Amino acid sequence: MNVLVIGSSGAIGNAIARQMYKAFPQATVYAVSRKATETDGGQANFKSIQLDTTDEQAVAGWLAECKQQDMQFHHVVCTTGILHDGEVQPEKRLEDITPEALQHYFAINTVLPMLWVKHLVGLFPSEHSTLTVLSARVGSIEDNGLGGWYGYRASKAALNMLVKTAAVEYKRRAKHTSLICYHPGTVDSQLSEPFQRNVKPEKLFTPEFTAQQLVAIIQQRKVDHSPYFLDWDNKPIPW
Repeated sequence: MNVLVIGSSGAIGNAIARQMYKAFPQATVYAVSRKATETDGGQANFKSIQLDTTDEQAVAGWLAECKQQDMQFHHVVCTTGILHDGEVQPEKRLEDITPEALQHYFAINTVLPMLWVKHLVGLFPSEHSTLTVLSARVGSIEDNGLGGWYGYRASKAALNMLVKTAAVEYKRRAKHTSLICYHPGTVDSQLSEPFQRNVKPEKLFTPEFTAQQLVAIIQQRKVDHSPYFLDWDNKPIPW
């Protein structure tokens, strides 16, 4: 059994990789990131893979090598994403929108995960498996009463649509695989740090908590109901 965590050097990605290692002790966990990922003690069945997750050629090449070795992944989680960095900040009003910021949001939050969804389609087993991407409640088109955060909202909504569309094809090509868009809640991480002031303490989660919730959720999925858009409490979110 193999598990793949993409973006494992981030707070959530690292916590998910560690939780996968605990939840599936018989599995080999592949932790992919641009920086090496470590666990306590350097266990033999925890593999840190350094790879530019934004480079389609690098992604396709590594997954082709996996396929040549007859590797399959039972559970895959793509944790990459941005809300703010040196190039973008969430927009508060229409005047804040720029083409460059929108392109940056879409490149990281939408295009990058879909490259993995694209190239992974032939690497799942003929038994139940899962492919999860980190989405966000604010990516729900229906559940948007506050506005703002144009680029982040739109890039996550686009990711949801692409995953929902891919699920149609996965039903033919990887019919035992459930596709999941997961909202982890507000997690105490670098991504959410500037926006935590108005978050109630009980709603600010540790990376370890949201990782535990996700692992519990993927163990309950049924492919007949794929794709899913779920929050950390296993409750559905309107698309």
